[in-house]
Order: sequence, then structure tokens, then C-alpha cells
Amino acid sequence: MPEQQSGDHGDACGHTAKDGQTDVYTKTVGDTSEGGDAKPITRHACYSSISRATTDKTYSNARFRGGGSAKPPSQSKSPTASSPSGQINSPETLSQASQSSTSLAPKLSPLPNSPSLAQSIGVEDTSNMSGDEIIGSYHLPRPLPLWLNPQYAKHIVKGNFMTLSARPKTVEPGEWIAHQVVDHYRLLWNFVRVLHEKEEDGSTICNQTTCPRMSAGSNHSFTWLNSRREPVELPAYEYMTLMQRWISGKIDDDKMFPTDPSGISYAHNPSITTTPLSQLSNPGEPEWPGKRSGFPEKFIDVCQMIFRQMFRVYAHLYWAHFAEPFYHLNLEKQLNSCFSHFVLTATALDMLKPAELEPMQPLIDLWAANGTFPPESKAYEYANIKAGQRLLEMAGFPTQ
Repeated sequence: MPEQQSGDHGDACGHTAKDGQTDVYTKTVGDTSEGGDAKPITRHACYSSISRATTDKTYSNARFRGGGSAKPPSQSKSPTASSPSGQINSPETLSQASQSSTSLAPKLSPLPNSPSLAQSIGVEDTSNMSGDEIIGSYHLPRPLPLWLNPQYAKHIVKGNFMTLSARPKTVEPGEWIAHQVVDHYRLLWNFVRVLHEKEEDGSTICNQTTCPRMSAGSNHSFTWLNSRREPVELPAYEYMTLMQRWISGKIDDDKMFPTDPSGISYAHNPSITTTPLSQLSNPGEPEWPGKRSGFPEKFIDVCQMIFRQMFRVYAHLYWAHFAEPFYHLNLEKQLNSCFSHFVLTATALDMLKPAELEPMQPLIDLWAANGTFPPESKAYEYANIKAGQRLLEMAGFPTQ
């Protein structure tokens, strides 16, 4: 994960008081039922598509496994394709930039470097720290973001999301990882389409003015590699558009995500066959998840990169757009449900490492403390329980 940066870029949403809200949390703009111009969205069951009344435009050109490959005629080519200069645009080996792109984004002052959370407070160092000290080490803005209030960190259903992340014994690991990549990509872009939906005046919620950087609060900013493979700062909406096309290009690539059902293999199950796994492959040849189903050797590396970029988009949604539009459209529980499922899956499959969770660590702490993440999950293992319990106490919620 790139070295994190700190700076003056804060929440893009304006905030005013809302009746009955705890003072330590960010206060939101007036209720949309009192003359706001947010569009209504029907609330569906968990993981269903957001109402097409608001998201009738499709920005994803991903071909889900086994599906067709039709793409909108106006869709631009994937960044995985060669640019006019012969270079490749991609997020691979992303690094932080000290200067912004002159052609794609306005010039912004660089963000000064800040120490990584993993360096400043390792897991072994928090045992002697109080919940307040751990929260203080996160350098959170005051008042706290609305999504750290347990009242607004709830889900649309109750239950153990690990059951959705556990691989069936007969499903080959590569096939399961590929399924999770496509499924979580689809869920995430239902929310991104809300940000991309144009208002009557042609503007969008996430634009160059509200979000000049792809950031997650004031402490984390991410860059994109241009055609010369130079890291540049982009407005968040442009970063997310490029990322969507890049991920779609990977999923659409039959060499990276093979869809021929004749090549699908079942997982090795010792309870069914007595043949050792070592005898099912050629001795001495390297093994990797998905090899027996036709996935390439770099498949896992690409999937880890996809999960990492999807996490960054989720982090931007929370830090910059939780109140507007998701809270005002009554979609905060849907967002919470999809993101907690994403974190459980990504950590269970080793697609994300603890240091990469840093921008959303406080929410992970909160969900571990309130029981959203079960103790046997890796997400719970990566959480600071004392920090989560302190967040519950600050909001007047009982701790377990």
C-alpha cells in the first residue's frame, strides 16, 4: 500500500445540525423530506441493485462470469488497453505523487507525509493503550464522522456475513475468488453510479470541485499512473472511472478470468477421493489457486490489486459521501451491509492486509466491538477492540 499522506483535504459535504444527534459526530444537512432535492431510492433487500429510477445509466462494462460481453457503444476503452503513446494506464505499483497531473487535474499543493498507522501503533503496542489513546492515534477529525456513530453504522439485516464468504468445499479456490471479485465489484458500483448520476444542471455529486483528490479523509490520498507511468493526482470521480474501466478490462479478459465451463475443476476434497493432491498435478511444477481451472499464475496478484482498489473506493464513499448522498437517500444501511461483507471476504481470502485497512480502521474497530464481525474472523483479529468499545461508549451504547 502506498505511503499515506496528510493534508488539508477534508470532507466534501457541508454539515449543519440535525435534531437529537450526539455532538461528537459530524452533523448532517437538513432532512431531504423538507425540500431537499435528493432523488428517492427504493430500499431493497441486502445486495439487491439500487433502484433503476436513480441508476438507470450503466457505467460498468464488466462481463460477469459466463455472461455475455456486450458493452455500451459509448463506453471508452479499458485502461488496460494501450494508450495512443503505446504506454499502459493502470494502478499497478501505485505510489504517492508530490505533484498533480497538468492535463487531467488542477495543480494542487502536495500533502505532507505522515507516519503509517501500522508503524506508529502495531498490534503488539496497543495492549497498554486505552481506547481514547488508540482513537487519538487515528488523528480523526472532530466532530467524528457520522458513520462512526453506532446509530448510523447499522445493517439492513442481522446475521453472520461469514456464511456468505466461506468457500464451499467442492468449489475450486480460484473459481471462488473470481466469483467474489465479480460479485463485490457489482455491489460496489451500484453505489458509485449514484455519485455519477447527473443532476438537472448536468453536475454530479462527486466532481472536480467537491473532491479534487482521490482521498479518504485528510490523512490518506491515492494516485494513478498516467500513460508515462508517472503517479498523478486525479479528481476522485476520474480516478473511480479509470478504476472501473481497469477492473472491467481484467474481468473481461478470458485469459485472466476464463469463462469456458469445460475448464472448470472441482476442489480437492479428501473425504471424497483418496488420491493425494500432490498426485493430481505434475511434481515440481508451481501451484497456485485456480491453476486447475485455467487461471494464470498472476491471477491472485491481480485479484489482490482489484480488492485493494475497491477498498479505496469504499473508503472515499464513507469519508466524502456518507451523508450526501447515501444517508439522505436512506442507503446508509445498504452501504454498511455491502462494505462489512466486503471486508470479511477480503480479509478471509487474504486479499487485503491489515495495513491496507488503515483508512477505515475505526469503523472496523466499531463493528468488531458491536458484534458485526464474529471473533473467529480475520476482520475481528485485525481490529482494536478497545477503540471500538470506546466509540460505543461515546455514543451511549452498552459495550459487550
